[in-house]
Amino acid sequence: MPVKKILVVDDSPTERFFLQELLAKAGYAVITAENGEQAVARARSDSPDLILMDVVMPGLNGFQATRQITRAPETAHIPVFICTTKDQETDKIWGSRQGAKGYLVKPVDGDELIRKIAELG
Repeated sequence: MPVKKILVVDDSPTERFFLQELLAKAGYAVITAENGEQAVARARSDSPDLILMDVVMPGLNGFQATRQITRAPETAHIPVFICTTKDQETDKIWGSRQGAKGYLVKPVDGDELIRKIAELG
């Protein structure tokens, strides 16, 4: 299934703007959320084709939100890419255990992100 609509989840307005601009220029429709709770709600209501999920956020963190999204029957089909400054191998393993399909370390390389999205569909 080709990716058309992407949900960007990050508590940093600067990071959301950067990813939104990058993805829009590549032809993707972008919706955003500022935290894990909004991410879970938007995944259910907007059914994006992909979610880019920050980890360090107030309230429900990205790992917790990813787990909720990937384990709920109505959203389990949506791939999640963790997009974070946390670059330890244990973080990558933990992200994968929560159901993440990809892991990108900030600052995100735009070309790498676009390539990984293209590989999905």
